Amino acid sequence: MEDTQAVAALVARCLSGEASAWEEIVHLYHRRIYNVCYRFAGAPEDAEDLTQEIFIKMYRTLQSYDASKGAFITWVTTIARNLLVDHFRRSKHERLTDSLESAPAGDQDALTLGEQLPDQGPRPDAGVQTQETQRAVHQALQKLSPELREAVILRDLQDMDYREIAQVLRVPEGTVKSRINRGRAELARHLSRTYRQVS
Repeated sequence: MEDTQAVAALVARCLSGEASAWEEIVHLYHRRIYNVCYRFAGAPEDAEDLTQEIFIKMYRTLQSYDASKGAFITWVTTIARNLLVDHFRRSKHERLTDSLESAPAGDQDALTLGEQLPDQGPRPDAGVQTQETQRAVHQALQKLSPELREAVILRDLQDMDYREIAQVLRVPEGTVKSRINRGRAELARHLSRTYRQVS
């Protein structure tokens, strides 16, 4: 959980011209932002470029952060999301998913992505299995439409709550939950196809 006062003090130090404060912000948030970019873009080089762009945008607009309006990470994620949406518009990488409306509605809300993946228990090759699962999830994420992908990433991989996600995406919480459910159902379909092909 983010310490709002500590982050606000860090931002104030940065705005006063203290270079080490900006370095600390970059250190604190680089991995998280890179992970979001990598999950969206699908390629390490693109993710690195996008991460750089996001930090430049953050630096230029840092004075607009208002701690009274929400957590710093929500502000950061909003910037990242807006830039990623612009990137996808420019590069025309948007994909449509097939028959989303026919996705099973069920109450998958309570299950996280990790709980939906098959549990095969500890094995000698568990490390390799984990890497293969991560690769399969990453590839399946690329097949989701951007709106479903971002909802699943923010909830299941970035661990944000529904209220924060709604704030970042600027949509009602009900829409967030719907996108997460649809995204998880679509993701599960892609993963089950992958596992069927392997077995």
